[in-house]
Amino acid sequence: MQTATKLETLAEAIKAEPARSAWDKGVKLYALELIEEISEEAWDGGENMRKKALLNGADDWRQFSEGGCSLIYDADIAERLCSPSELKRTRGGDRSPNKNETWIDCQARALFQACRMVLRLSR
Repeated sequence: MQTATKLETLAEAIKAEPARSAWDKGVKLYALELIEEISEEAWDGGENMRKKALLNGADDWRQFSEGGCSLIYDADIAERLCSPSELKRTRGGDRSPNKNETWIDCQARALFQACRMVLRLSR
């Protein structure tokens, strides 16, 4: 029987993280998506190399989002991160999430939190 790889073990740890709110569930889903594309070799290089691998060539999470490395439609981002009442308030993503952010900004913030979760659980 084959032993689980580090990334498979990490995925199990992410799935086991408690998430009660729609936001937390969305962050967990982003975290799982982030580690899907990472190779074992890139993962073995230390925390800075891991973060760089997670960013997939982008400078930050906003650039990652704008570059289409994650969800690209406002409605999809809203559906992932909002509760039903928030979805109704924003008309399914047609309205901005708040007066200071776009949906891409909101996704970048969630991706930042997902990255922090991945790095914390990988220690």
